[in-house]
Amino acid sequence: MYDGDVLAGNWRRPGKGKIPKVPAEPDLVVEDADSGFCGAVVACDKEAVTLEDRFGRRRLFPLAPAAFLLEGRPVTLVRPAPAAAPAGPRRSASGSIAVEGLRARVARESRIYVEGVHDAALVEKIWGHDLRVEGVVVEYLEGVDHLPDIVAEFGPEPGRRLGVLVDHLVPGSKESRIAAEITSPDVLVVGHPFVDIWQAVKPSVLRIPAWPEVPRGVPWKEGVIAALGWRVEPADAWRRILGAVSTFTDLEPELLGRVEELIDFVTETSS
Repeated sequence: MYDGDVLAGNWRRPGKGKIPKVPAEPDLVVEDADSGFCGAVVACDKEAVTLEDRFGRRRLFPLAPAAFLLEGRPVTLVRPAPAAAPAGPRRSASGSIAVEGLRARVARESRIYVEGVHDAALVEKIWGHDLRVEGVVVEYLEGVDHLPDIVAEFGPEPGRRLGVLVDHLVPGSKESRIAAEITSPDVLVVGHPFVDIWQAVKPSVLRIPAWPEVPRGVPWKEGVIAALGWRVEPADAWRRILGAVSTFTDLEPELLGRVEELIDFVTETSS
């Protein structure tokens, strides 16, 4: 098969010649020098390589020095280098270009308010990088009923703006009536149609067909948990939901657009 005896002359002894190192890339065909087993590389880790012969049989071999023959010549197989990162700028979870080596900007006077701690956690997970770049702090209302008092205490004015994200901001709702009381041009109240921020997470992310319909009079979170059969407390359910979210693509567009709108509003500078 080869010219001469490739094992003749003790080719493994020191000083016989430098044995080349070859990355064990998938489909590379080599022969184990000791057993004669010949096959294509199908897997490789830091300690061993798996070869598959033409009959589909697989064997595992250690990545020992000069343990293989490639086209009749001794080689040392090594683990392939990891794939290079894709070219282009890194993106944050919100899809914006990430600022490398970011140090958070000194906080602006302007603020964004959301209804509760779950809303704040979701906004931080997706837009946290952007908010630190812009120096915007997110706080929560602990319920939309407190909105008029918070606006009055905040004292919005040019350069000191307030953006507010409200759950279930639909015509005729309590939330829409409270939002209508806010008339300052330095306050922007926007909202999404979902009963709770949980619904802003796409069902497919949680591997459920849809968010359950909860009968009127039943606490929404508890009703959802029962319908899904999770048998956990709301705090644990939320951790499961938030843990499934990694980028803006996991959220419904009705929320995405509103948060971006608020960030633009509170960071806008007068010309």
